[in-house]
This record gives sequence, C-alpha cells and structure tokens, in this order.
Amino acid sequence: MLDRRTVLASGLAAGLAASFSSPVLAAEADGLSKLAERSGRRFGSAVAWGKPGADRGSFANPAYASILERECSLLVPENELKWQWTRPGPTTFDFKQLDAIADYAKSHGFDLRGHTLFWLPEKWYPKWLVAHDFGAKPAEAAEALLTEHVRTVCRRYGTRITSYDVVNEAVQPETGEIRDTVVTKALGHERTLDVMFHAAKAEAPHAQLVYNDYMSWERTGEDETHMRGVLKLLEGFRKRGTPVDALGIQSHIRILKPLTVAELVSEAEGPWRRFLDEVVGMGYKLLITEFDVNDRKAPSDVAKRDRMVADYAKAYLDIMLSYPQLKDVLAWGMVDRYSWLEGFDPRPDKLKKRGTPYDANFKAKPLREAIASAFASASVQAA
Repeated sequence: MLDRRTVLASGLAAGLAASFSSPVLAAEADGLSKLAERSGRRFGSAVAWGKPGADRGSFANPAYASILERECSLLVPENELKWQWTRPGPTTFDFKQLDAIADYAKSHGFDLRGHTLFWLPEKWYPKWLVAHDFGAKPAEAAEALLTEHVRTVCRRYGTRITSYDVVNEAVQPETGEIRDTVVTKALGHERTLDVMFHAAKAEAPHAQLVYNDYMSWERTGEDETHMRGVLKLLEGFRKRGTPVDALGIQSHIRILKPLTVAELVSEAEGPWRRFLDEVVGMGYKLLITEFDVNDRKAPSDVAKRDRMVADYAKAYLDIMLSYPQLKDVLAWGMVDRYSWLEGFDPRPDKLKKRGTPYDANFKAKPLREAIASAFASASVQAA
C-alpha cells in the first residue's frame, strides 16, 4: 500500500513532468512577461544601478539588459529608493541612481515600481536617522519628516512609478508586533504607518499602495508568528481606513530541510492557503515582489539541485497564481552572478547558490522554465 507521501511525490512529479514537456515552453522566444500577460498579469525584476562596463546586475551590463528586455515588462529598484541611497541627510536628497533606473525604464517601455518609501527596521536606517533628535514635539517632527519624504519622491517621479511598497517589513517576526524604532517611538507605531500611506495616497493617487513583508510559507514557529502579526496589521489598516491596496509577499522561498519537494509542499500548502484566504477576504490584492529560491538544503549535484529548485518554485507559483487577486510577479534579480543570496545564509558545502532564473553565465535554467510553465497554466484572469 502506498503511503500519503509516496502518492504526493509521484503525483507531483508526474504533474511537473507534464508541465515541462512542451517544447514551446522550453524555448525562450516567448518572454516571461508575454506568458504572464495571457492571464492578465505582469512579470518583472529588481534591477540595480551600475556604471557602464561594470560587472553588475544592471541595465549597464548588455548581457543583463538583454535578459531584462526579453523577459520583463516591469522593473523595481533593488536598493536605490531606500533611505540609505536617497536620503543622505535630514534635509538633503540624492536621486542620481534612481533617476538612471527610471530613465532606462521609460526609454525601454518598462513599468516601474517603487521599493520602498520606508523600510521600518532601524538597522537599515541611514546613520543620521538612527541618531536623529526629534526635538520638543517629536510626533510633529517625525510626521513632517515622513511626509516630506513621500512628497519629494512622489512628485519627482509622478506617474512613472505605478506602484509603491509604501512600508516594508513593519512586523517584528519574533513577536508579531510593529517594530520599535526611533521613528515609531516618536510618532507611535500605528500612526507611523498610517502617515506614510495617507501621504502616499495624497501625492500619488494613481499608484497602487502596498504593504510589503517577507513572511514565508515554510513552517517554523517564527513564520507563523510573523503571519499572524501581518494579518493583525492588515486588519488594523481596514479598521482605521488606512489606504492600503495590496499585500506584497516577498517570496524568498527556502529549501531548508532535506526533504522531497512533495514533502516540503505538503507541510506548507494548507496553512499558507489559509493565510492568503484571510488576506484576500479583507479585500486586499496580492503581489509577489521579490521572488527567488534559497537552495541551502538542496543537493550539491547541480542538475539535481536545479530540478529541485524548479519543482519547488513551480509548486509555489501554482498556488499563488491560483488567486485572481495576484497580478504582479517580480524576481529579485534574474542572474545568479548578481543575486543577494550569494552573500546571505551560505550553503554548508560552500557551493554557489542557484536561486534565480539564469545562471552565472547568463544561461536559462530549469527555474526559468518552471516560471514559464506556471504562467502558461495560470488560467484565472487577474482581478
């Protein structure tokens, strides 16, 4: 008699094999953005600023730009809108790098997302903000500082930016509560977030306003606390009338256990769907904002690892794309050579990570095919 895991494994393997069998999907002639459009969606990627000729994951690199222009219809700056880059001092701004990305997007017909108007964890603040003195009336001073930031960014880029991660990572994963920072202590936890969204609504009424966070579908106690905290936050936005349109789900998915793909999915799918159901039940749209695969516990053998990464990604994307509320899917980079994963949570065997659609030599991998297959089978029209 077959046990449940064997049935799941064989069924999933057969389904994935069928999904990848089409030679049309294997070809790169149909870019991922074109495949996404068939169900009313968009596919895009993070991109970094880079000097001409630099070996960077940037449009300044012709090999990288070719992939972006073939595969994507939507771009998002990887770092260049964060305060560390745009706000060198309390009264100064620097948009040189973001301007270059925005100009490239405009000249090549890409839509542009804004990430992020405020990244809440204090460890990512510019040094001046961590030590900032908000004076005798801290709440008023903090509100003015945040409002000025939103106003300056939104007026500069106007309708070129169609969607903003207004606030990023406000929930402390270990507690499920809004993070304590120099800003939230001055202005108040909920008030800090509300000020950002109301200011963005006033300055960019055309744009989709997103709360973005990295709660994950893998099953750990911290993940569950994080998800409960995000649901509490979203409920609070609705009760207070805060103008939040969508939840951005970063989707840095992780292979953290030496299990089969079927076993990993079996552990994650039920609770994850219940979480998504609660989010959309409150009337929120969904976005995948920062997709890649952390292959830390996948096999060392490259062919086996690439297959496992692709199968795991396909299972995750199939779940996400079953929700009509999901419109945008963005990879957090398209090429392994430039992926942030390489310097984060290294593999025990010290091998290079392979969590993006293209390898270090700009060659498409099974993960690219898995994304294509997920889009091709996504029959539900995005709302």
